[in-house]
Amino acid sequence: MGCGHVGSELAVRLAADGHDVRVVDRDPRARRALPAHLAGRFHTGSGFSRRVLEEAGIGHADAFAAVTTSDSGNLVAARTARETYRVPLVLARTHDPARADLYREFGIPVVAGTHWTVRQFHRLLLHRHLEPEASFGGGETLLVRSGLPGWLAGRRLAELEVDGEIRVVEVSRGGRSAVASRDAVAEPGDLVTFAVAATALERLRGFLDRELGT
Repeated sequence: MGCGHVGSELAVRLAADGHDVRVVDRDPRARRALPAHLAGRFHTGSGFSRRVLEEAGIGHADAFAAVTTSDSGNLVAARTARETYRVPLVLARTHDPARADLYREFGIPVVAGTHWTVRQFHRLLLHRHLEPEASFGGGETLLVRSGLPGWLAGRRLAELEVDGEIRVVEVSRGGRSAVASRDAVAEPGDLVTFAVAATALERLRGFLDRELGT
């Protein structure tokens, strides 16, 4: 939702990655920001109108990004996508960093400010199972939480760390949380919080996605 500078560039990047992208904006003239191959996927109307969202295919969406210039509009649309249509991944932009906590109260990851906005949204949309719990600075450092694959059971969590890039900071097990010790060993069902450099997110994803013996 939103076809300004951020929305149009994000749509172009995702389409270039091979994703099926639909764009919604109130202003029909915003279509001009899109290249010809995407202009046909543009829908005019409010991003929190159920009719417009359904015409755009939200019922089959894997992700929704609210990137208009209206903080309140982004929050309403993001909540609609998350709570009404159960879109698995919902992200929103806010121009007022003080409002970021409000978004998070509703379980909506937020990109605040303007620095690296497109890059941040692009990265977050492509790393769904590593959805950040928090970000620091301009998004260079993230806290991400993930369940561990079964093949890691019995391995030291320190083996997942990379100096200056990935650090295990917390483990939730059996409903209880603890700061990770250097000798902590993974158990089935562990939920782990990592501090990770944004540039190392793909590396962490590789660690967690890798199949046993590969």
